Amino acid sequence: MSVETTSEPGVEAPPPARRLFSFLREVFRMSGEKSQPRVGLVILAFSALFLAITGRLVMLATLPSEQVGLRRATANAISAARPDILDRNGVVLATDIRTVSVFAEPRNILDKDEATELLTAVLPDLDAKELREKLGTKKGFVWVKREITPRQQAEVHRLGIPGVGFVPENKRVYPNGPAAAHVLGFASVDNVGIAGIEKYIDTQGLQDLYGAGLATQASDLKPVTLSVDLRVQHLLRDELVKGMERFKAIAAAGAILDVNTGEVLGLVSLPDFDPGNPVDALEKDRINRMNVGVYEMGSTFKALTIAMALDSGKANINSSYSTAGGMMRFGRQVIKEYHGTGRTLTVPEVFVHSSNMGSIKMALSVGVEGHKAFLKKMMQLDRMTTELPESAAPIVPSRWGEINTATIAFGHGLAVAPIQAMAAVGALVNGGTFITPTFLKRSEEDAKKIGVRVIKPETSEAMRFIMRINGEKGSARKADIPGYFVGGKTGTAEKVINGRYAKNRNFTTFTAIAPSDKPRFLFLAIYDEPKGYAESGGYSTAAWNAGVTTGKVIERAAPILGLAPRFEPPIAPFPLMAKLGAWGSR
Repeated sequence: MSVETTSEPGVEAPPPARRLFSFLREVFRMSGEKSQPRVGLVILAFSALFLAITGRLVMLATLPSEQVGLRRATANAISAARPDILDRNGVVLATDIRTVSVFAEPRNILDKDEATELLTAVLPDLDAKELREKLGTKKGFVWVKREITPRQQAEVHRLGIPGVGFVPENKRVYPNGPAAAHVLGFASVDNVGIAGIEKYIDTQGLQDLYGAGLATQASDLKPVTLSVDLRVQHLLRDELVKGMERFKAIAAAGAILDVNTGEVLGLVSLPDFDPGNPVDALEKDRINRMNVGVYEMGSTFKALTIAMALDSGKANINSSYSTAGGMMRFGRQVIKEYHGTGRTLTVPEVFVHSSNMGSIKMALSVGVEGHKAFLKKMMQLDRMTTELPESAAPIVPSRWGEINTATIAFGHGLAVAPIQAMAAVGALVNGGTFITPTFLKRSEEDAKKIGVRVIKPETSEAMRFIMRINGEKGSARKADIPGYFVGGKTGTAEKVINGRYAKNRNFTTFTAIAPSDKPRFLFLAIYDEPKGYAESGGYSTAAWNAGVTTGKVIERAAPILGLAPRFEPPIAPFPLMAKLGAWGSR
């Protein structure tokens, strides 16, 4: 439409602004019929724009370009950061370093054969056939080699192959080699935790941080501080390695536990592996024997049997048991003493002489149901969980009768993980509180909050006293290092091979506490199928191997752990036992 403006003679024309306003007013006064084609045109334009955007998004999702593939791979690689893992003193056990990986864009590589030949020349560990197949695809992004060295990066760069480039990544490194391997576990090439504390960290929300883009480098994350002391870890492994060689054992393990906090200060299982190159970890003999292996713990279990009898009131420290005849019969099954005395023994003597008959009689006095209830309270009948994802359930008799109580009383017929046996002994000597072990740093105050009383303090004093007597006069003498008031117990169990006990294949354990009057630390050493040697007179029982090693570990670890030697015996270390006139208290 047009707007005509006329002016009569003598009448002044309106200003331009007013004329524009009049024009717009006339436009917006148009009828609905005239505006419909224009509104439709606008809707059509917006619809076309929407369809174009949608089509582009679909195309990007289904057929991503090389740049999109590159961006995705780069983002995934850089985001996979992990927190540092430190020992209790702040020493780095695991950390991230920045490295690069080689990628290729097959659609941009003109000569696949030449590229394959050049890349395998500078990266000789690549499989040429596999690489050629990768480059022969129509993908926009493929990995050539992950985590290369700076020198390899320079050599690949000099090749100048179009379509080959580099992506920055985080690589997990373990600067102490195999130290604490079974505690740390390891991470995959994508920096995902596969085992041990590394896997535990991923369960604590690390993947959620990745997704939120809040964990792109280790400095974004709070370090994880373990209970482990690297110095103690090193010496424990060193002594077990030497022991394996000396006693010709097929495997070994050991641990040190703070009985007042439940902290694991060191844990070793041999053979072990290097977390930085964990290919050996896949071999079946590299399991964590302390957490995943389950074993009949032998005579070390007699400590639990005696504690049960004392705490239930079925026995006291001066109770006595006849071992005349040196054997007990259960139907067709006969149980014999290993080194029988043929006489009546007091409770401490049952422990010192490791009497099967005395232990059986104590257990039977409590009864089958009472026995099961006590062991369940001591966490010996259920899987015990710690921060380490790897754990094993004990092997418990499906039908539990008197014969089962009899054999379990001296450490046969029930197989448990050594770390849960350690936790039970820790409760026996720390005053009577069961504290679940931890691999993270923990204070005594925090431990008290989670501790559960399982035996009376009086029973705990009796057990410390009995273990000390065994350190002075019994099988624990091999570990009685002067100045540390050591107590302990040996355990030798015949291994079950094809459903039968093999008399020539032993599983030996030694459990020790220091100092016995007020224990701070519990030590455990284990050997699988140790052999006799000249000094042992051919014996392969625990005192001659696990006991010897435990003594050496105490001697080296005590100063590091702040356990000062005392060259005079403590005054009145077991007042209740002295008051009751217990055997050996004078």
